[in-house]
Amino acid sequence: MSLKETKNVAANRYELEILVDGERFREAIKAAYKQNAKKINVPGFRKGKAPLSYVETYYGTEIFFEDALNLIYSDVVEEAINESGLKVINDKMDFDMVSISKEDGVDFKVTVTTYPEIEVGEYKGLKAEKVIAKVEDSEIDAQVNAMADRNARMIAVEDRAAQLGDTAVIDFEGFCDGVAFDGGKAEGHNLELGSGQFIPGFEDQIVGHNIGEEFDVNVTFPEEYGAKELAGKEAVFKIKLHELKVRELPEIDDEFAKDVSEFDTLDELKADLKAKALERKQKVAEEEVENDLVQQIVDSIKGEIPEAMFENQLNQSVEQFAYRLQSQGLDLQTYLKYTNASIDDFKASFRPQAENQVKFRLALEKIVELEKIEATEEEINEQIEKMAKDYGMEADQIKAAVPTEEIAKDIAVGKAIDFIKENAVITEVEAKTEKAEEKPAKKPAAKKTAAKKTTAKKAEEKKDEE
Repeated sequence: MSLKETKNVAANRYELEILVDGERFREAIKAAYKQNAKKINVPGFRKGKAPLSYVETYYGTEIFFEDALNLIYSDVVEEAINESGLKVINDKMDFDMVSISKEDGVDFKVTVTTYPEIEVGEYKGLKAEKVIAKVEDSEIDAQVNAMADRNARMIAVEDRAAQLGDTAVIDFEGFCDGVAFDGGKAEGHNLELGSGQFIPGFEDQIVGHNIGEEFDVNVTFPEEYGAKELAGKEAVFKIKLHELKVRELPEIDDEFAKDVSEFDTLDELKADLKAKALERKQKVAEEEVENDLVQQIVDSIKGEIPEAMFENQLNQSVEQFAYRLQSQGLDLQTYLKYTNASIDDFKASFRPQAENQVKFRLALEKIVELEKIEATEEEINEQIEKMAKDYGMEADQIKAAVPTEEIAKDIAVGKAIDFIKENAVITEVEAKTEKAEEKPAKKPAAKKTAAKKTTAKKAEEKKDEE
């Protein structure tokens, strides 16, 4: 293979003219012949036994040209790209045949999309505000109350009539015009009175009745009711009340703390909750600073970014969302049906995020280049060990799944974020100023999104294969 010519034909688009010599092409033809020989009939020979020269004479010299080129195409294109020194992104290549013959080989052209050449504005001395993380006692009380709520128990009520907030155990059957309708009957159903689970008026009419009573509930189905045959109609439900239960919250004290945690006292439990809440808020504050600083650089980018980069990121985001759905027992098509959305609308909702992620990465990679930031061997090994632990794999499996240079690149990008922060002017504030809050409220965390996505995806794919 030889690279005959490299020509810039448009922004981030290059045409490569590639020559495959006759000898290499003839070897590829022989390989294609061996793959297809068993299917070929030539008069005078048993099926699949005709020599290559006879097959070519009978069917034409070019019979294996397409298969032969397909066999070597990926390799020769990769060789040509490496020889050109271009940094090519994963995108559809345009193909154009110039000439092909068994004697002279193949001459063809491919047009590829390359990474953009971008410029970034000032990235040293940037300014950002960092909110001082605080945790109020009321937040911890709310967490403790939620824990108590999760540990509530149901106790039977026998000495009074039903009240809102009770859970009533009932049998019911619904009738319209004296005729029972589908889906209107159940036995031993648990219904929390006042929860709004049933149509308006149903639960209120159970209030005041006692265990063992049988009675009617009269309701009118809403006009927008899902079952059209019942929408707007009056109905009578025959009810029998079997049980009443009420949720009893545990006493919030030291015994409660022992039951729900590893701590012996309520004060220790609250102190632990407060420390963890503070850590979470501090992490969020750090991520907001990182995003703010990197976004300032993103906004300063100059250069034309190929649409293919946005599309690739968009598709990756959709794939990751679909993967998360799958882990929850859903598929994307079912999700779209539930949300009444088309795949095009769904993808469009990811577009702004995908564009920002691409720009984040490009901006950080540019700073890596300008500041000559590199990952040390120790940092690479530490990252491999961490990934192995995170994905439940051996370090050697990670090395086989993810090229070391990609891990090194991601580490360097993460260090670029640290470099930006170290050279920024960060002011601690009680709350962000109005100007700072005008920026988008939520962006992907710079380190997680820009630095870790490529290697993490490869590790996940490797684990799935196994």
